[in-house]
Amino acid sequence: MNSFSAKTPREIETMAEGGKKLARIKKELKGKVAEGVSAHDIEVLASKLIKKEGAEASFKMVPGYRWATCVNVNEGLVHGIPKKDTVFKKGDLISVDVGLYFKGFHTDTSFSVGVAPSPSVGNFLRIGEGALKKAISAAKAGGRIYDISQAMEKVILANKLSAVKALVGHGIGRALHEEPRIPCFRLGERNDSPEIVEGMVLAIEVMYAQGESDVVLDSDGWTISMRDGKISALFEETVAVTSRGPLVLTKD
Repeated sequence: MNSFSAKTPREIETMAEGGKKLARIKKELKGKVAEGVSAHDIEVLASKLIKKEGAEASFKMVPGYRWATCVNVNEGLVHGIPKKDTVFKKGDLISVDVGLYFKGFHTDTSFSVGVAPSPSVGNFLRIGEGALKKAISAAKAGGRIYDISQAMEKVILANKLSAVKALVGHGIGRALHEEPRIPCFRLGERNDSPEIVEGMVLAIEVMYAQGESDVVLDSDGWTISMRDGKISALFEETVAVTSRGPLVLTKD
């Protein structure tokens, strides 16, 4: 990851402009997820919408990755290649991650939805959304990154779910991945954790699973899934730390 640098108010304003564009894209992608739709269909729509917004796809700037989105199904957690043969079925849990590059800055967001979900899957998703809200509320100047991690982990563990430990949220700005790293779980001592300062912009990401937290890399070299095959999900927003508290830049 690139080193952290605080953003100026003008830079945050620019990122907020990109965040609004990404929020509109996210809303349309959510509406597209349905039975019979493929991961490739989501990718095509995302690419079209990013271009329409006068922006570029952040993920296509990652060396070796050629797509605008990452699309995962059920036990798939992150970095899933949006393939034509990945067709959504009733009962599936779909996770979509998408990033946008606009006026020199990246924003990043992800969501998870069910295709005619069962009550248990619906509850599983609500838990993740709740964990993200708690994590965002902890992104205040003077606090620690530990506080964000603790906020999401408390919600996850209280519902007898697992916080993924192999992957982290991150700072974001001129680079897609910047410091600081933001674990989904408490790591080390609070006072050893990076201080949250005004001007930070963070891609806060909740990654959690129904079973164990161990993951495995697929043979395609990108897709990361839960080793035990149980469902997982992720929710992510780009959040600026301001004098007035956390400001969600990618809220739809």
